[in-house]
Amino acid sequence: MNGRARLALCAAVATLSASCALLPLVEPFDWLYQAAVMLAIVSGVGAAARRMSPVRPLALAAQALVAVLLLTLVFTRGQAIAWVLPGPEAVAEFGRLVQQGASDVGRYAIPAPLTPGIRLLLVAGVLVIGLCVDALAVTYRAAAPAGLPLLALYSVAAGLSPGGAGWLWFLVAAAGYLLLLLAEGRDRLSQWGRMFGGSPGADRPDTGRSRPAGPGGTAFAPVRTGHRIGAVVLGIALVVPAALPSLGGGLLGPPAGGESAGGGGGTISAVNPLVSLQNSLNQPADREVLNYRTTTDDTRDMYLRIVALDQFDGTAWKPSERTVTDVPDRLPDPPGLSPAVHTLRVNTSISTAEWYAQNWLPLPYPAAKVDIPGRWRFEPAGRTLVGDRGQNTRGVQYQVESLLVRPTAHQLATAPPPPAELLREYTKVPDSLPTVVHDTARKVTYGARTAYDKAVKLQDWFSLNGGFSYNTEVQAGSGSEAIVRFLEQKEGFCVHFSFTMAAMARTLGIPARVAVGFTPGTRQPDGTTSVGLKDAHAWPELYFEGVGWTRFEPTPSRGSTPDYTLGDDARSGAAAPPAQQPSRPSAPAAGPSATPSCGPGHQRSGAAGCPAPPARSDAGPSDGGPSPWAVTGIALAALLVLLLPALPLLWRVRTRSRRLTADGTDGDPAAAALAAWRELLDTGWDFGILPDGSLTPRKAAARIVRVGELPPEAADAAHRVAAAVEQVLYAPRPHPVSGLVTDVQRVRTALHAGASRPLRLRALLAPRSAARLRWALAARWSALRLRCADSRPVTAARRAAVTLRRERRRA
Repeated sequence: MNGRARLALCAAVATLSASCALLPLVEPFDWLYQAAVMLAIVSGVGAAARRMSPVRPLALAAQALVAVLLLTLVFTRGQAIAWVLPGPEAVAEFGRLVQQGASDVGRYAIPAPLTPGIRLLLVAGVLVIGLCVDALAVTYRAAAPAGLPLLALYSVAAGLSPGGAGWLWFLVAAAGYLLLLLAEGRDRLSQWGRMFGGSPGADRPDTGRSRPAGPGGTAFAPVRTGHRIGAVVLGIALVVPAALPSLGGGLLGPPAGGESAGGGGGTISAVNPLVSLQNSLNQPADREVLNYRTTTDDTRDMYLRIVALDQFDGTAWKPSERTVTDVPDRLPDPPGLSPAVHTLRVNTSISTAEWYAQNWLPLPYPAAKVDIPGRWRFEPAGRTLVGDRGQNTRGVQYQVESLLVRPTAHQLATAPPPPAELLREYTKVPDSLPTVVHDTARKVTYGARTAYDKAVKLQDWFSLNGGFSYNTEVQAGSGSEAIVRFLEQKEGFCVHFSFTMAAMARTLGIPARVAVGFTPGTRQPDGTTSVGLKDAHAWPELYFEGVGWTRFEPTPSRGSTPDYTLGDDARSGAAAPPAQQPSRPSAPAAGPSATPSCGPGHQRSGAAGCPAPPARSDAGPSDGGPSPWAVTGIALAALLVLLLPALPLLWRVRTRSRRLTADGTDGDPAAAALAAWRELLDTGWDFGILPDGSLTPRKAAARIVRVGELPPEAADAAHRVAAAVEQVLYAPRPHPVSGLVTDVQRVRTALHAGASRPLRLRALLAPRSAARLRWALAARWSALRLRCADSRPVTAARRAAVTLRRERRRA
């Protein structure tokens, strides 16, 4: 295999290595095999085109043409001419698949199902990146810039994954890029002729290889230099994000415990609440999102809304694009609320966590007045506050005056029809909605006479007697297929319950939308209430004229069932115990947790056969945090990360201390003089004056004085150390010389005073003379390998001699 073919192969491997970062995004991952085969074909076509013609654009055109034909054959062969030629119908099908893939990316949670649109985006994206890498690294012989498209491919995975793509995929992508650089370097060196080797420094142990001299020392072998540069850069990329907390999760790994400042892992996004809700509910640690203190003792209905999703297009629920205004001193009255409905005015003080950054402000519904600093705007239809020009909820404190609306079942049952405009807007369902949704809604609500009765039947069917179970590990999805799958499997989490109930209510002519936010949270001993990640929730809101938008709770084991859905008889019972505070589930349910007929409503009313709810404990959560072994491992790893960059500094301090003390030389004057001389050379080396073994001590000292621009006193000290070491080396009877330690320290002080600040830091933190440690380790390793290699033939010879002696004795 020639150099260019090897380089093309490495370019393809580097592209596939970077593509591995996309594997956690979808399931299954057989698309990567498909992309690898197509990329191999395109790379082979490029290699053949470059051999036949030296014109570079011709090779690129041939590769692009083959890539288009392959994509046509795989994805649109039914609409193509002769299966491979893209005609108008094939182009239209490509556009449809791309549009579907873009929609599926925003619709599904990670890992998303491998729909045809997502498959096309993945395979075509890998092919495009592969073409760019091959063109830069092979056609135009510039492997280093080829890292930019590889970085773009990795960045897509890091941006879509919750908290990042993970350190393993970064290592795989980096290894592929380093392999490409190595192949390109070897290809260039092969054109120069015989490779040369060598290493800097006069005191490095001789390995028997030639070391051609260069200015100021000898030259590094380019291949070994590339290896070292790659290893150092990769190590820095791994260590720096861990050592600098200000970088958050860095290039590697997600933020711990869901502490995300922007929209991944721990926050709830109004654009795609399905993905964020599932990520929040599945976080290993229940981090506190906000804390509030309120004037009401009963916080069961203190749901904190973030946004209302009122637009359903058959594939997703999302907020409508509406005009926002300045926040008024007092918010307008909620739509549809009659003075005949009992309300309670509540004041709440809310504080959000420093890590929680969300553009939409959590508010109890309906809020009447909001007092908050910063740049906020008001959206009247959803009665929400939205941050303006980068304003978010990170560490804000605000006051909210809101209403607790407490209608009776009779008021809801006798509600007049809603306004025609509102009814038309909030009962829209797409034509693509499967008929099973409407049919199931009519079957469940059979016999119900009013909209209120239908809504209660739907809620009870989901939460009590429909056989549904709560499970956050279910594959997410918000479109029609997800609703049908949920109705068949009867397993999901709050998004499935709320989205499906709202869609079914609309098919029955009841205005409905979905609210996203938090359940009331958990009361604390100090009187405040804590709301955590696992309190993230979605619930349907149905409109009743005279009451307005009204909350329902179809999700079993989550939140609290509203009193007005239990009927007037249940609400008027004097012996009914007060409902408990809703608790956060510590882990997602793995399956049905109780009999279908034993739901939250029956548990509150003490129905027969229902187990009593577990008593709350004030001792805090049962999860005591990481185990001692995990804490020890993390501490050791952190200590290792901190010590690795400090090894050169520590070794240099220890070596200097040993050389400049009497104990380090065992009281031998000759050894003391040689140690002082070595320290003088290494001190100059640390400040950029490379040692030269071809110079005599006197000339070496003169070189340090000249290059270091030492003052007269320090120059005399350097010459005295050189004279002492010459006497030790050449005098028949050397005399001990005192004051060498002081002379070396004087020279070091002068070099430090005359150096620039970057050079001082380099000499302190990363001294050049620490290379002696690496040389010593390499020498010991080579000696150990030679010893092991030499021991094998000796052992074999001894065995042969013993066998020969035994044969002679037998004879």
